[in-house]
Amino acid sequence: MHPSTASLPPTLVVIPTYDERDALPGTLARLRAAVPGAHALVVDDASPDGTGQWADQAAAADDHVHVLHRTGKEGLGPAYLAGFAWGLERGYAQLVEMDADASHRPEQLQRLLEGLRRGADLAIGSRWVTGGRVHDWPLRRLLLSRGANLYVQLVLGLGVRDATAGFRAFRAETLAGIVRGRVASQGYCFQVDMTRRARAAGAVIAEVPIDFDERTEGASKMSSRIVREALVKVTLWGVAHRTQQLRTALRYPGRARRSVTAAKGDAR
Repeated sequence: MHPSTASLPPTLVVIPTYDERDALPGTLARLRAAVPGAHALVVDDASPDGTGQWADQAAAADDHVHVLHRTGKEGLGPAYLAGFAWGLERGYAQLVEMDADASHRPEQLQRLLEGLRRGADLAIGSRWVTGGRVHDWPLRRLLLSRGANLYVQLVLGLGVRDATAGFRAFRAETLAGIVRGRVASQGYCFQVDMTRRARAAGAVIAEVPIDFDERTEGASKMSSRIVREALVKVTLWGVAHRTQQLRTALRYPGRARRSVTAAKGDAR
């Protein structure tokens, strides 16, 4: 079912799924209760556990729920990009990324939307700013996330404490500009790439504190391959970033000093 442009609410929440049959119903129910005016788009990668079929039933019973079926498992990034294209084509003003497993609390979506209302182009639900919290994570996961974000900041200088966060809201015009280029496709790497592209486009980025809960249903899709891909790509982006800074410093010393000063200000 396609919504008519005249009846669209401003917000579309994109929820990628692969084998989330146990987790999705509760997450979707909480989202509909927390932000009744928002629409949800389930982007299912042909889940063998029947997630897509359940989502079809939910959409048939609720005109605020929509489903986009894909032919196979291609990863988080392509699923989000497909969902973004669907939403941008239909004219939603704000597009949100949210996990299906309720690790992102739907009740805190209003915090991100308030960030946009206050002028941000991208509002990131951050675990690592004051007020942000992670619940029931093992030490290994904590160290991985903290270490990944520290490395991203050191290498890319984005001025964002949680560049790998997957709970975020974009203004449609900002998102449309970001996704025109080729965006990296997986996990941490996808979220970092979206963040650096937003920064490069001059977007106003706000981090708002959220609670992040360890999933209680289903299995995490995080893998060593995703972590390795992120490490390699972030390193390559960092080399390109620092090389460009060096070239600028050699050609325009005054501009380079101003750039370094601005980057330090962002980091604070």
